[in-house]
Amino acid sequence: MNIARREGGALKPGLEIQPGLPLWKVVPTRDDQGERLCDFMMFIPQLKTRQQVYIRHAQMHIAKVLSRYGEVVFANINLELNVLWVSHRHRQGLMIEIVNMIRTRVPEAVLVAHNTRT
Repeated sequence: MNIARREGGALKPGLEIQPGLPLWKVVPTRDDQGERLCDFMMFIPQLKTRQQVYIRHAQMHIAKVLSRYGEVVFANINLELNVLWVSHRHRQGLMIEIVNMIRTRVPEAVLVAHNTRT
């Protein structure tokens, strides 16, 4: 599942049926003003082995959290790898705020990598 900010600033989810492209080909690296984006990855253990209803609820909770933040420009849930990737505009403390909000709704999610703007 990809979530990307579209016209009007709303996050728009999309569920891809075909094999996805590698993230390095899809993930934006700069915002509309040319500023570098920050990103982070969370691991959600055994997500792909859960029941479909659980997976849909986890996706819904994550999308709901991300939609609260206008700085989020892209998100991808890779069920094959059990990872969530989020790209966002820089704001001090934003990444940890989003991570904490996701963990309140999907407690098993763990931050594994992040790249902040320097």
